[in-house]
Amino acid sequence: MGIKSFQGVRKVFKKEFEAPILVADYMTTKLITFSPEESILAVMEKFAKHRISGGPVLDKNGFLVGIISEADCMKQISESRYFNQPILDKSVERFMTKTVETIPHDISIFDAAGIFAQHNRRRLPVMRNDILVGQISRKDIVIAALKLSGHNYK
Repeated sequence: MGIKSFQGVRKVFKKEFEAPILVADYMTTKLITFSPEESILAVMEKFAKHRISGGPVLDKNGFLVGIISEADCMKQISESRYFNQPILDKSVERFMTKTVETIPHDISIFDAAGIFAQHNRRRLPVMRNDILVGQISRKDIVIAALKLSGHNYK
């Protein structure tokens, strides 16, 4: 006769990784945005005021049409120096990057790190169904990796 167990049915424990690993978990959602008609001087002032180095450019309907960065502003500064003219009140549309690389909200930060490694970008707009929902930067990815590493850095 076999040995009978009085412990009952044993609970099976599944090891699940519940840490947030999606871009949506780490992206910035409160963005400073710009319009194509905005002056490049106003953009530079916002960069300084908010301590940012770039941001998305949205049309009147709120759709992403470009991205403006400090590097784009450098073009204006360089041109004004070259032609010995003051920085003129030119529009963002003239200097913004119009072909914008974006990233979906539902990919992992590991995939996002690969995208950042392939493209020389400091930040990428995050999209959900062709709508801008946030922005993720290389720094955000590094912070996410540190949170997931299991080490406490102070």
